[in-house]
Amino acid sequence: MAQPARRGDATRIIAATALRGFGYGLVSVEVALYWRLHGLPPVTIGLLFTVALLASGALSAVAGRIGAALGRRRSLMLLAAGIVLGGVLLAASTSLPVLVLASLLATFSPTGKDVAAMLPLEQAALAHLGDGQTRMALYARYNMTAALAAALGALAAAALPPSLHSAAAFWLYAAIGLGLVWLYSGLSLAVEEERQATGEPPHGRLRQSQGIVLRLTTLFGVDALAGGLVAQGIAVLWLHERFGIAAGAAGVLFFATNLAMAVSQLAAPWLAKRFGLLNTMVFTHLPSNVLLLLVAFAPSFPAAAVLLVLRGLLSQLDVPTRQAYTMALVAPEERGAAAGVTAAVRGTASAVSPAITGVALTVAAMGLPFILAGALKAAYDLVLWGMFRGVPLAHED
Repeated sequence: MAQPARRGDATRIIAATALRGFGYGLVSVEVALYWRLHGLPPVTIGLLFTVALLASGALSAVAGRIGAALGRRRSLMLLAAGIVLGGVLLAASTSLPVLVLASLLATFSPTGKDVAAMLPLEQAALAHLGDGQTRMALYARYNMTAALAAALGALAAAALPPSLHSAAAFWLYAAIGLGLVWLYSGLSLAVEEERQATGEPPHGRLRQSQGIVLRLTTLFGVDALAGGLVAQGIAVLWLHERFGIAAGAAGVLFFATNLAMAVSQLAAPWLAKRFGLLNTMVFTHLPSNVLLLLVAFAPSFPAAAVLLVLRGLLSQLDVPTRQAYTMALVAPEERGAAAGVTAAVRGTASAVSPAITGVALTVAAMGLPFILAGALKAAYDLVLWGMFRGVPLAHED
């Protein structure tokens, strides 16, 4: 991290996740209500969210190989170009075939969180831009910036005049894609995969780390499946159907929740240093899942809002620790592939959830997604701790 080129690369990557996070926060608040006002039923909205998440998951699955073949810089620029085109299509039409195509290209996040295929490429690059002492802090800054930007995006959605809802948001999302292309174009060779000791080009595949990564990502998939049940876009729709809130109130609420998520991540490096990566992941996540489950029983919008904000203070402390933990488990030359597999499994698992929740929103069991999500996430935490508490971090610098 001492070299100016490495510092500049880290700054560009963090700026890119800030831009993307702002766009995700904006679109996640706007899109469900906009499509609902244009006559799309909840089931169709849930399926479109599933398409977007599946597209991100599929691209994430091959991100390591794409990055190895084309280079991370060019791969990131290509994915950013998809955001530009997808954003234009979302702004220009509400035709279902166009929306399906746009959801495939734009890889927007109905969860309000970053699920883009850029994520594994950026995480692997950051692993090479810092060592064991600085990597945790770098991941914390990276995730905190994304969460803070998502909060501002949600607040921007609340500030949009009703006549401009969504059309302006999608045009802005396309402009964000152009900004990403520019940021990625300035990355140096320091972000590229290091060659193996044999001098062969990076292969972008899991080899010696395959078994442990597959076990880890199976558990991550359960967590993501549970989280997708209460994706931010779905939560906005649930709050609207349950309490009758409008986009403005939802925007303010999710600004507060994302702000809580962002600020809390500053504590992750401190906690991880004192209690270890795995303990920090598990024992900050468990109480947040109890709060999530209780949202289903909230008697009013203010009560639900308080529970969601309190949950936000705890729910994301595991994110930078999870990323640092994964990088410490795998060999350096396999970090890109590991990040791609974990992102793909999480993205694909969460993609199934909105379709399930869309169906649940049409029946009486309005709070069922929050109950299922809280219970599944708590089970994930306990199994993760039990399975990995004795596994050494073989590649922690």
